[in-house]
Amino acid sequence: MFGENHAHIFMNAVNYRQAVRKHENGVDEEVIHSHFRAYQEKNISFVRDGGDNLQVSKRAKELAGEYGIDYRTPVFAIHRKGHYGGIVGRGFENLKEYAALVKEAGAQGGDFIKIMTTGIMDFNTDGSVTETPLSFGEVKEMVHIAHEEGFSVMAHTNGARAVREVVEAGADSVEHGNYVDGETIQAMAESDVVWVPTITVVKNMIGCGRFSDKVLKKIWETGSRNIRSAFARGVHMALGSDAGAYRVYHGQGLADEWNCFKEILGDSQKNSRDSKEINRYHDGRENIRRTQNGQKKIFCAERTYLL
Repeated sequence: MFGENHAHIFMNAVNYRQAVRKHENGVDEEVIHSHFRAYQEKNISFVRDGGDNLQVSKRAKELAGEYGIDYRTPVFAIHRKGHYGGIVGRGFENLKEYAALVKEAGAQGGDFIKIMTTGIMDFNTDGSVTETPLSFGEVKEMVHIAHEEGFSVMAHTNGARAVREVVEAGADSVEHGNYVDGETIQAMAESDVVWVPTITVVKNMIGCGRFSDKVLKKIWETGSRNIRSAFARGVHMALGSDAGAYRVYHGQGLADEWNCFKEILGDSQKNSRDSKEINRYHDGRENIRRTQNGQKKIFCAERTYLL
């Protein structure tokens, strides 16, 4: 049994606007059922969602049991108004509003808190990260508030400095984490943070014709080097594909991410299936731990692969 550690159940891997329209007049449950069937067919029994602002993931949590799927969601992500994040969540203007949203996520059944601290990669130009990241002070307080309420924190973050500051702020996972550097990778290695690279998002777009292959290959090569470095330094890592994103299909996305890791790491992961320890990487800190011999792990939901 396997698990998808980063998905968006409301997205369809083809067209974001089309996906949103499906739920404009209320949650379209057939979309959820269709995606859960795709996970079931791939023997995936755990899905960790990144949230949405349409109540889709909230309803999905209620339906997941029909498919034997352990489904976890923040319900909605939280972003600063005027910054990236409206695609998957709700915005705040000050920390008082942020704290209220944390409480609301909990009241709606959220399993953890997802924060948005940076933009995304600009595939249309040079692949650089869009927007200026939130300040370290603000991110630290956001993490603190969520932890005080008993939640672990999933952080959408890109860029070396931004990722390093998220780690220093105490976030429990880094999602995407593109363009990290050696200093940032070392900071992750020395912490208990879990990195979910979602590298298949880039790999699956190469050759699609929508974006420059030159830009995409640059991002892929940089990401591959960073994953190899993180692996060598013992960073906790988890397999999550960003399923639902363009050309990353529900169910298949996890297999694509695993294949990316195998391609990137080569023979270094050949003994990964020898793990006898079971880990249920649901939502944060309680599942981030070392084995008795001190090895770190790549998390694939229920099964922990020692590398």
